[in-house]
Amino acid sequence: MPNDLIIRIAGEGGEGVISSGDFLMQAAARLGVEVVTFKTFPSEIKGGYALSQVRVSEEPILSQGDSFNILVAFNGEAYAVNKKSLTPGTVLVYDYPGGDFEPEEHPGVHKYPVPMSKIAKDVLTSYISKNMVALGAVAELFGIGMESLKSSIHDKFIKKGMEMVETNYKAIDAGADYVRKNLKKTDPFMFPTTRPRKDTIILEGNQAVALGALTAGCRFFSCYPITPATSIANYLTELMLQVNGYVYQAEDEIASIGNCVGASFAGVKTMTATSGPGLDLMSELIGLAVMAELPLVIVDVQRGGPSTGMPTKHDQSDLFAACFGSHGDTPKIVLASSDVEENFYMTIEAFNLAEQYQTPVILLTDASLAIRVEAIPTPDPSKIKIVNRTVYQGSIEEGEKFQRYKVTESGVSPIGVPGTFGAAYAATGLEHSEDSGPRTNPETRTMMTEKRWRKIANLENEWKPVEREGDSDADVGIISWGLTQSVVKEAVQRLRAKGLKVAALYPKMLWPLPVKAIESFSASVNKVLVPEANYQGQLAELISAKTSVKPVKFNVFRGEPFIPAEIVKKVEELYELEKAGV
Repeated sequence: MPNDLIIRIAGEGGEGVISSGDFLMQAAARLGVEVVTFKTFPSEIKGGYALSQVRVSEEPILSQGDSFNILVAFNGEAYAVNKKSLTPGTVLVYDYPGGDFEPEEHPGVHKYPVPMSKIAKDVLTSYISKNMVALGAVAELFGIGMESLKSSIHDKFIKKGMEMVETNYKAIDAGADYVRKNLKKTDPFMFPTTRPRKDTIILEGNQAVALGALTAGCRFFSCYPITPATSIANYLTELMLQVNGYVYQAEDEIASIGNCVGASFAGVKTMTATSGPGLDLMSELIGLAVMAELPLVIVDVQRGGPSTGMPTKHDQSDLFAACFGSHGDTPKIVLASSDVEENFYMTIEAFNLAEQYQTPVILLTDASLAIRVEAIPTPDPSKIKIVNRTVYQGSIEEGEKFQRYKVTESGVSPIGVPGTFGAAYAATGLEHSEDSGPRTNPETRTMMTEKRWRKIANLENEWKPVEREGDSDADVGIISWGLTQSVVKEAVQRLRAKGLKVAALYPKMLWPLPVKAIESFSASVNKVLVPEANYQGQLAELISAKTSVKPVKFNVFRGEPFIPAEIVKKVEELYELEKAGV
């Protein structure tokens, strides 16, 4: 009996596709099994193809998986998009009779027609209950605990009253009852067995960023709404109220980062969140934060671009913009996280680095990770390190004159907080001397430029920016970043299980590029593969420019992330080439 099950629910946006997946995910988490979700939907408010996929297992899950075991098709478009993946052994649950399609012959596919629309309209007199009828049918077919499923539904709808809860219970029961009376189970798939509840919390990617920011001490957040970053603000709006912090919706992205620069000047840990177009608009004020040496965290939730592009779709194409998107010499730090748990911890690290080095830190996530849901181990606050900026502690009584931009060996100078006696200084975008007064003479310009860059010159040695796994004598090495890392991790497991010698390097800091780690890793393998969800191969280009390594690019730019099978196939190709001496 399989213990790794992927259920894909597909239909039209507005039909409850996404919420159905969320209910399955919550039910799985309540049953103590591992769960990872994958969702994709159109940019339109209603209509268009939407997909919600839930992968559950008794074992830890690293990615969304390759395809599905069970397809729940709400309409003909959902069936048409996915029918090529209906291979022998898979399952199709579909809306029939009463739906808008009748499936073709699929030899070896287990088909379960359930009149979802008909039951919702004719029996329940509520068409919007269609997704709940489907959920009830799925629960009955695959042994999903009805109590757990109803518990999730109760928690979702109780704010609207018990009548709403009961209406959904009735639809769930109707779907399950139809299956019991009319269908005979022919497939082998069952939900993983209930396991002891783990000490976990269920988080969405953007929710983990919000919690990480709050844990790091963020008390001011300003942003302008933009998909797929907006829900970070939604989560923080509730959380900030509990810590006397502030969430401010500005009139645009320029104003929002300006607010954050001001708050940081005032001594407050601060963050903004945006996506590609917003990051473009923020680039000038990122330069201001660099020049004024003010800590600042910018979360860029990447989406398909350029321009408006595909606001709800996955992409990893903002790396160049994050590293180079500001005029002048602008030292900044760029990080990337690979899963929901890392979103939490990497956000804390972003604040720590911003505070320690007094410079902007850009954290890259992406559209798929923003809405991915995982049950992660409950963080232990006692094990989390929080870094605060070095604040000026002198006093005018001792005759000390505050030099905000004092040239130090590390490049970091004590910062003044407004209101602190003797710590007044001017924080502007103008070049300045140590006492913050405007200066443009060549000596000062050279000294201050070197000071700003010196702060992050040794960052690779001071902060562990990479992780490595796999064989020490691997034939093929993979370097990946962002969400692709979670896919590569599963691919590496599969490849090593086949007996191939494979290793992987996972940079968490992308700028400054961890040159030593990349060169050391590359020297330990025969070929280096860099899979990325962008056209140019942006990390591969950085590696080629900054190191002696010439990696093999492997790129997708379709609006969806890699699947593990693609990485496995590509590595096997390289492995064969390596054996052939090519």
